[in-house]
Amino acid sequence: MSKKIIQVNKNPVFEIGMIATVFGKDMEFYGDLTFKKSLQVNGYVEGEITSDGFLVIGDGAVVKANIKARTVIISGTVHGNIEAGERLEIQPTGKLYGNIRTAKLKIADGVTFEGKCEMIKPAHKGIHREAEAKQETA
Repeated sequence: MSKKIIQVNKNPVFEIGMIATVFGKDMEFYGDLTFKKSLQVNGYVEGEITSDGFLVIGDGAVVKANIKARTVIISGTVHGNIEAGERLEIQPTGKLYGNIRTAKLKIADGVTFEGKCEMIKPAHKGIHREAEAKQETA
């Protein structure tokens, strides 16, 4: 009789997908950070963050960086400007000290936000975006 081994992934799951990488609470990172899929930061980051994926700033995390990503979810503290091509969400424990550029914005009650907000057109890729571009030039 063989035993079945079941591996349980302990990374968080959000409505936009599962987190591929988690930086722990004791982690510190200084410099330019680039990633493709998804990242959750629970520690300290200082520098620049760029991604085509989504970024989660966990509760208790401190980020001193300008951020450019598809989707950003903030539960910790961010000091820097954020450009979220699709969506930015600030949870009740979130604090943001910087300017926002995003297509969709969700701010919960109790959030601290000091900065300006600019709403932009969503950054859709693929056929729909190409069709829109053709209609605009016609």
